[in-house]
Amino acid sequence: MAPENGPQPKIIRFATFEVDMQARELRKNGLRLRLHGQPFEVLAMLLERPDEVVGREQIRERLWPTDTFVDFDNGVNAAINRLREALGDSAHNPRFIETLPRRGYRFLASVESSAPVAQALPVATAVPEALPVPAKEAGEPFSKRRSLGWILAAVLLLGLLVAAGGGDFSHRLFGRQPRIPIQSIAVLPLVNLSNDANQDYFADGMTEALTTDLGKISALRVISRTSVMQYKGTKKPLPEIARELQVDALVEGTVSRSGNHMRITANLVQASPERHLWAESYESEVGDILTVQTQVAQSVAGEIRVKLTPAEQKLLSNARPVNPEAHDNYLKGRYLCNKDTREGFDKAIKYLELAIEEAPSDPLGYAGLANCYAHAGWGGDIFAGDLSVIEIMPKARDAAQKALQLDENLAEAHTTLASVELILNWNWEGAEREFKHAIELNPSYSPAYAWYAHYLVAMGRFDESAAAAKRSLDLDPFSETTMDFGEWAFYLGRHYDLAMEQSRKSFELAPEFPWPHYILGLIYEWTGQHREAIEEYTKMQELFGLSQNRLTELRMAYRQSGEKGYWRKTLEFCQEASKGQRKFASSSGFGWCDYMRYQDVAAVQVRLGQFDAAFQSLEKAYTKHEAELIYLKIQPEWDGVRPDPRFQSLLRRIGLNR
Repeated sequence: MAPENGPQPKIIRFATFEVDMQARELRKNGLRLRLHGQPFEVLAMLLERPDEVVGREQIRERLWPTDTFVDFDNGVNAAINRLREALGDSAHNPRFIETLPRRGYRFLASVESSAPVAQALPVATAVPEALPVPAKEAGEPFSKRRSLGWILAAVLLLGLLVAAGGGDFSHRLFGRQPRIPIQSIAVLPLVNLSNDANQDYFADGMTEALTTDLGKISALRVISRTSVMQYKGTKKPLPEIARELQVDALVEGTVSRSGNHMRITANLVQASPERHLWAESYESEVGDILTVQTQVAQSVAGEIRVKLTPAEQKLLSNARPVNPEAHDNYLKGRYLCNKDTREGFDKAIKYLELAIEEAPSDPLGYAGLANCYAHAGWGGDIFAGDLSVIEIMPKARDAAQKALQLDENLAEAHTTLASVELILNWNWEGAEREFKHAIELNPSYSPAYAWYAHYLVAMGRFDESAAAAKRSLDLDPFSETTMDFGEWAFYLGRHYDLAMEQSRKSFELAPEFPWPHYILGLIYEWTGQHREAIEEYTKMQELFGLSQNRLTELRMAYRQSGEKGYWRKTLEFCQEASKGQRKFASSSGFGWCDYMRYQDVAAVQVRLGQFDAAFQSLEKAYTKHEAELIYLKIQPEWDGVRPDPRFQSLLRRIGLNR
């Protein structure tokens, strides 16, 4: 047994195993075994004191500092089980690790140590003043006294270097890598190992759930699911992915499922320098999926040593059993709603309603249903002209309220309720209260920031809106929806430089997405660059599916009559489209007309000087409660009619004339 205060040996051997304490590796018969993170740290503690009891409280103090939260009992048990699995040991008939109930653990096997080739001298924390040599030692050879002097000098110099260089020097000196603080993280798409592509929804659902759980930790920036899904199946190196997402660490793993039994593996990897921090496997029934999810989140939180508030501790320990069939249908509904197609929306609603029918006391089904309705009610592009705010947002409200009755801590449901207050009820104070509560519950929930940015800009709080939009984009940098929300918020807040910068990023990431061209066209129009504006509007029309014949007519109208000719021809197309069957997804060949609402028509009529017709269109928009009415107070399109009493009357009825 190595003395506790002496230098720790590099190699410790027992039975057929050897442990390299400097490289942090466990080997059996020369072959390296996979043991990292907390299980390895427990092994190191036991090997430091073989035949002695290592208490559970001592393990807690070493693995989880007092300012972090983790389910300690489950964490220690998981680490011991993983260690026993690596050693081929048994809890009932132990060869290596003995459990002493309510006390701790003891290492049983004989241990042999190998000292380092060149042992480092212990670091001196203080050097006493030089003492005179006793008379009886005066005859000691001078060379021996000089050697002792050199040793004392070396000890002093080493101590000073360590003190001056801090942890970085000592890490380089003793071969340990520095521990980099982790403040941002992303959960990569978990790999489906079920040999069934139809189980992708389950792996994607687990990815989203882990992201949500980690997002509850305010000390972490957690990248949203929509931005990490682009890495599904990628072969990119992890450090490259981390650089693109601008995170310090990544969680990756696999999911396999057979019936209602599942196995999940999770690995935590530091990005730079690349370093494996933790790995664990979990086997469970689907009914315990929420418990497994919180265990993974707790383990990650403990490993990266983030500080949690008492409220976050409570949120991360709140798990319950689920109905496996209902949870499956919930995950399928979420998966299909994320497809952003009308067919996906219709199927998603059916799955989510089935999940509620099978488990009426589970809040997740209601929260998913509310979110899907709210996305459509906002007018999510595919639904324009087909589903109105007053038809669909009450359904979102009812489902969100039911979810919150069952679990008041769902950030997603609070965000949905805030959006209902914003665009259905025009309840400005209520909307802000719900947005703030959602962000408090999940500081990394990007949709809450995106929606809140639009509330703030509608209220004329432009700088606050820009900050919220930036935060949303920081959390979800590669989502088309988030980019669209950000561009629109920047534009409405007259932050034209930010809007233009974000639009150009959107072109690079999603060149077939039409809305950035619309935003850029608006910026050019209201900054006096009219030719460039028409070019962007025409490109938008093309991407929205305007037929080539109509595109030619638009260009001809602009050449002949300028901007008014362009807008007059656009209005003509939309009047033609309204006579037939309006469709979603640009299939009619009328381009932007398939997405225009009465408010958009009114904006075109204002450009043409058709003010009476414009106010008639605005009244129709008011009757249908169109979502964009919340921007009337600040939208540049209405600057020319803002003094009109009819416009002021509309602002009062909406509650925007404060």
